[in-house]
Amino acid sequence: MTNSLVKKLAQEEHKKVAIWAEAIKLFAKQTTGTEPQTNLDENAFNEYDKFVLHILEDNTTIPLLLVDSDGNSVSSPMNIDSARLDNPESIKKLIKKFSEKNTPIKIDTGEGMVQSIYYDESTVLKQLKIFPYVQLSVVTIFIIVSFLALTSSKKAEQNKIWVGLSKETAHQLGTPISSLMAWIEYLKTKNPDVQFLDEMDKDVHRLKIIAERFSKIGSNPAPIPMDLDAALKQIIDYMGKRISSKVSVNYHPAKEPVHVVMNDSLFGWVIENLIKNAVDAMDGKGKIDIVVTDSGTKVKIDVSDTGKGIPKSKHEAIFHPGYTTKTRGWGLGLSLVKRIVESYQKGKIYVSNSEINKGTTFRIELSKA
Repeated sequence: MTNSLVKKLAQEEHKKVAIWAEAIKLFAKQTTGTEPQTNLDENAFNEYDKFVLHILEDNTTIPLLLVDSDGNSVSSPMNIDSARLDNPESIKKLIKKFSEKNTPIKIDTGEGMVQSIYYDESTVLKQLKIFPYVQLSVVTIFIIVSFLALTSSKKAEQNKIWVGLSKETAHQLGTPISSLMAWIEYLKTKNPDVQFLDEMDKDVHRLKIIAERFSKIGSNPAPIPMDLDAALKQIIDYMGKRISSKVSVNYHPAKEPVHVVMNDSLFGWVIENLIKNAVDAMDGKGKIDIVVTDSGTKVKIDVSDTGKGIPKSKHEAIFHPGYTTKTRGWGLGLSLVKRIVESYQKGKIYVSNSEINKGTTFRIELSKA
């Protein structure tokens, strides 16, 4: 629609310039012996001359130049800033610019004098040409804003569902955990195998911690400075007894004690998930190395396995909710890990290295206390 209007307006402007050229030609013939002018006193002419002069002066929108065969301006330029015509070079540049946009109109004023009208597009035509791009920009911005608003709304809704599910899970776990703790205390009075009861007690205590973790989802648990070495040893000791005996977990602490700002319960969830993923990637057989590196203001924790590896194209996707290569499971493990590290621990987690059939290294970066 706009292109059609632009073409019609351009045609109308060309007709207007052509009429202006005819008026110049007639005016030149009426004023033989003088060069055509467009700024003469209207009172000096008869009605015919006045009509022609009216046509010449009627153009108030189209920039144009009347130029002789030598390329010199022979009249006052119309609708052009005089500052742009301060020297011959400026006039030549303007003539070149106009000729690139519109074919100049030739005028034979008689006696071998041929002049040319060079003209530009009017301001209205120029604005109309860029109008579709303005429209497209506005529509694009509207679509982007709408998409971001929809995405934000959808994400907020998902967060509410996730938080509600987590808190309900914690609430449901509370009753059986309390009951199990009571039964363990009762069994201790019957003098059973103490080692057996100690392991049961640890598992029930772990269930209590898990319920506490779920209850903290959606809240803002305050991280506190903690001894990273002690926290990792506790987690590794617990997990080492509950994974395949064919998997060895090797811990390499930093040279000096390191304290980081973290929530102990949620941080333990992160390391447990990474160890479980490593065990699954190795099909229950291989080696896991946990290496802590002090790099000044940051602490790096590398969890490496000797498993199947992850293709580079999937390094980001594995952290998305629902992504999984297992036949069972919801694909929430690494998504949850990323959420805890970034939202609650104010750190970063990413795949620092991975080779197919050789293994993968996940890196966590935390701020030092």
